[in-house]
Amino acid sequence: MNQPWAFIATCDLVGHVRGRSGPFPKIIESGEGVGWVPADLAMSAFGGIASPNAFGALGDLRLIPDKEATAIFPSTFEDGVSTRFYLAHQRNIDGTPWGPCPRTFMDSAIEKLEKAFGIEVMASFEHEFALERADGDEIGGLPFGFDAYRNADEFSQELLRILIDNGFDPETFLPEYGTGQFEVTIAPAPARIAADRAIMLREIVRDTAKRFNLRATFAPLLGPERVGNGVHVHLSLWRDGSPITYSQTRAGNLSVEAESAFAGILEHARAIVALTSSSQISFMRLQPHRWSAGGICIAKQNREALLRICPQVTIKSADVSKSFNIEYRAADATANPWIVIGTLLHAMHEGLSSKLSIAHIIDEEIEDSQEVKAMPVTLDEALVALSTDTTVQSWFDPVLLDTFIGIRASEVKELQSLTPQERCNRYVSVY
Repeated sequence: MNQPWAFIATCDLVGHVRGRSGPFPKIIESGEGVGWVPADLAMSAFGGIASPNAFGALGDLRLIPDKEATAIFPSTFEDGVSTRFYLAHQRNIDGTPWGPCPRTFMDSAIEKLEKAFGIEVMASFEHEFALERADGDEIGGLPFGFDAYRNADEFSQELLRILIDNGFDPETFLPEYGTGQFEVTIAPAPARIAADRAIMLREIVRDTAKRFNLRATFAPLLGPERVGNGVHVHLSLWRDGSPITYSQTRAGNLSVEAESAFAGILEHARAIVALTSSSQISFMRLQPHRWSAGGICIAKQNREALLRICPQVTIKSADVSKSFNIEYRAADATANPWIVIGTLLHAMHEGLSSKLSIAHIIDEEIEDSQEVKAMPVTLDEALVALSTDTTVQSWFDPVLLDTFIGIRASEVKELQSLTPQERCNRYVSVY
């Protein structure tokens, strides 16, 4: 076969990429996409379809590719043909939007914020992942060490080449604190593009690792006492091409609008984290003293806060308005980036609409402050918060939300007899 093929994909409610392929460019130019099944949305992290669900064996959909949300994957063998990859909306067979589609959910949040306030959110996802050799041996090297960086040199050079060739604009690649752990960051982009790139980046990392006889996992934890893999989402507000997040004179350097927007996230945080850290092991990582998100608060340059006000670097310029951003620290790769962005933007809209304010910006260690609210300690606790937060529920198509909750219930049943380490192992094997 010397004709390139295209893979048309969606990202489901557990953050997995699934889809179908066809000959390129015919499959893209037709405008009709590829067939899809509604019940596929109800698949758990481990592959089974959660039951009961709203779909059963009924219905048909189309995956309609977005020509702008694309990447090219090199062939996995010599003289092979590259694969073109496209992310898609799930549509009804007449082309109209399908309510439970996660990408449509994100689009609604982006459009609502822009229509009501003229605000565009710029975003960037920082991904942490662990590498090991296919035979199980560790990559090795010191935390943040040059030796660890060089131990993954062939892989990292190829990874960065593919990201650059696809226009992803990678900013850093570095060895992290954990054994075999690395982080890759992508330059900020409009929220939809940032979320699309986050989905494709994970697939590029895993695909590249396989070609070097490595295994990459984005699982939140490799073991209960191991260092966790987070997904940090950086956010800033813009209007008419200009940044509006920064204020030189206000507390935390947050503008009035930025304060209200991020107050919306804090107001609904206990429900939001169920949607951004969505596995049975996620909350083993979201604990104090794990440098993840030890409490519900906003704080200056504090890696234990749910929302971290990032530092303003003034080495070359005193104008920090364009780079000033807030980091959301309670996401991981078991969540769909479209759901993550959509949820955070809906919360921002709520904060702006209600003109919420932030009573305290923490400038000390989390445990030393009386103003920090506790994070949920389990996914079940977060899901209870979601079930009682009618505002957060109102953002979602009811079928989408019920399906999400049903999936997580099915995973509880599947993992309930396992030890914490065995649960981590199951997620490592699929993420």
